[in-house]
Amino acid sequence: MLPDRKSAFESAPLDELLAILLRQVRRPLADHGVNFTDADAEALAQRIVAQADLGAQAEAIHAALVELVTESEAVLAQWQLSFEQSLDTEMTDISGWESTAEFLEIANEKANAELRISTGAALLTALGGSRDVPRLQFLAERDDDDP
Repeated sequence: MLPDRKSAFESAPLDELLAILLRQVRRPLADHGVNFTDADAEALAQRIVAQADLGAQAEAIHAALVELVTESEAVLAQWQLSFEQSLDTEMTDISGWESTAEFLEIANEKANAELRISTGAALLTALGGSRDVPRLQFLAERDDDDP
């Protein structure tokens, strides 16, 4: 039997969820010159939850996340899609591929951009920003469980 992931997500402590999200973007942020360890991610997540001073590392993470989200938006823009439109667009509706390999490459690019934007939005909001709140509201209002 598969674990009930939604229930686990809903009951997990916020600092653990934030640390997981930070670890998910660690490699892309390293490409932007921001490096941190798992322990750094956990400590920052705990400071966010405690509403304590986040420090200079959080500022660097914030700036790199903005760049990452902007780059991911540009990936989707090549198909004339916003983040919100992309989530509702099937891969078969995207042109520019002829082979299965090209299809898979584009599908991977699209999925990575969507994931980085949604993760970035959550982390930027947790770090005190408000620019991505509408995105989070959009995601919260979606019901992707409906067939």
